[in-house]
Amino acid sequence: MEGKVCVVTGGNTGIGFEIVRALAKQSAHVVLISRNESKGKTAVNALQTENLASTVDLIIGDLSTISNVKHLSEKLAGAYPKIDVLINNAGVWMTKKVINEDNLEMSFMVNHLAPFMLNQMLLTSLKASEKARVVNVSAGLYERGVVDVNKTPYGDDFGRIKSYANSKLCNVLTLSRQAEKLENANITFNMVHPGVIRTQLGDSSGPIGWLLKQIKKKWSTPEAGAIAPVWLATAPELASVNGRYFNEKEPTSLHPVAQNLALADAIWDLSTKLIS
Repeated sequence: MEGKVCVVTGGNTGIGFEIVRALAKQSAHVVLISRNESKGKTAVNALQTENLASTVDLIIGDLSTISNVKHLSEKLAGAYPKIDVLINNAGVWMTKKVINEDNLEMSFMVNHLAPFMLNQMLLTSLKASEKARVVNVSAGLYERGVVDVNKTPYGDDFGRIKSYANSKLCNVLTLSRQAEKLENANITFNMVHPGVIRTQLGDSSGPIGWLLKQIKKKWSTPEAGAIAPVWLATAPELASVNGRYFNEKEPTSLHPVAQNLALADAIWDLSTKLIS
């Protein structure tokens, strides 16, 4: 991986930070995307204590609106004419409904539409690599998704757990078509559930927030959560694996909810229309 350009969204904390750290240890040229500049700098400083920061670039990028994702894509494409690895790790678990300037619910925007956009808008830089890899960090909760294409993107069916699951399902529904499109450009695309990991997603105050934090103490560490995404991005034996969903390191068939072809077409068409 020495010198290979690896872009990691949400790289300032949790699983993303550990992905950045693991790739830097392999001497990759890592581009750490952070929405918050202060948190991004804190992450780079932490890597500096391990003598890893010299191989890490910090790019500030916000995935919460279509215009912001376009701006980030342009920034990345301009700075990195060749990208070898793109790991779409950034995600949100909204505890209340938030609608952005595009009239889209925030979970749908960040967890689905943003990575969908980045995969397409960075295509030229990815094609410049000899064999680029794109990895989307997913979540097993997608299986609980019940997507209504007329409601879900706009938060009309919002629920604290439901909307997170729905947004992840939206992304999984596009797996086959994204993989096919990228394969034609000599790029592999896979998704991975990294395990049940102790991150700050979904944290809140009050009794429910306290209870969730107690439960999370039994979950695996972010370092453990980085293992499978890094493996998919770097392992030589996976160079030609494309269009697969992994439960950690195990390839697995998609749940029936993600095999609804009519719904997959509807989400694809809507997503394409929103970013055009």
